[in-house]
Amino acid sequence: MSGPDHIAETGAPPALEQTSAKSQEPAAVDTDLGQTVAALTADDLEPAGRRQLLGRLVADIRRRGLGQMFKPKAAVRWMADVVADVAPHVPVRDVETLRQHFPGLTDDDLADRLIRNAARSTAGVGAAGGGVASVQWVAPPTLLSAPVLLGAETIAVVAIELKLIGELHEIYGQPVEGGLGQRAAGLLQAWSQQRGVNPLVPGVGVATVLGTAARRELQTTLLKRFGRQLTTLGPLLTGAAVAGYLNRRATRHLGENVQKDLRKRQRKVIEG
Repeated sequence: MSGPDHIAETGAPPALEQTSAKSQEPAAVDTDLGQTVAALTADDLEPAGRRQLLGRLVADIRRRGLGQMFKPKAAVRWMADVVADVAPHVPVRDVETLRQHFPGLTDDDLADRLIRNAARSTAGVGAAGGGVASVQWVAPPTLLSAPVLLGAETIAVVAIELKLIGELHEIYGQPVEGGLGQRAAGLLQAWSQQRGVNPLVPGVGVATVLGTAARRELQTTLLKRFGRQLTTLGPLLTGAAVAGYLNRRATRHLGENVQKDLRKRQRKVIEG
């Protein structure tokens, strides 16, 4: 069996088998983390599967190293590095695949559907992460792991939104070009700026882009998102409710901004 049902039953998709933390090399940890994040971007995950995958993501992050997560500025730099590592693993469906999954919809209707689905997915991540954080709230010693949980939630949300940006570009006939690293860099820059990918920026790798001002821009946007997640550490189940609401609103706002930008470009090409 595969798909969300398998995840819900086993705690991980088929590609994510249990491995010993001691036996894992850094490259293997990054691969596992990328696969976990890719699985979390699916828009048809059941809540149980999402919780299991978020827990797996926390475990992957722990294996990668926790020292930086307890220093705010260093934590943001650390998350930027992790996001850059997982971005090439984010699965973006091409326009043909999207048409097969959502037949009979116009470009705008399909874009609206993707935005709605992505907002629902990030709300689900927020509910799962916020729910765990709320449980931890009643046991103060375990709050030591809260930064790791919130970091994992932030990374998962960013991945879902990167996928949304890439697929909106597909719908409006402006696919993000280049190799994996180039496309990932374009999506990261678009996410940081909350708009469509800039076609005038020359294609370069993730490491090159994030070594410039774009890295600072990414860190600034991540800091805002991470700060927002801190507000979900409320008592009882309020953390889950707040996290779900804030994630849904932010993802919808991002999607609508990118959609508006791409539609404007599309009109210019048609009129041009």
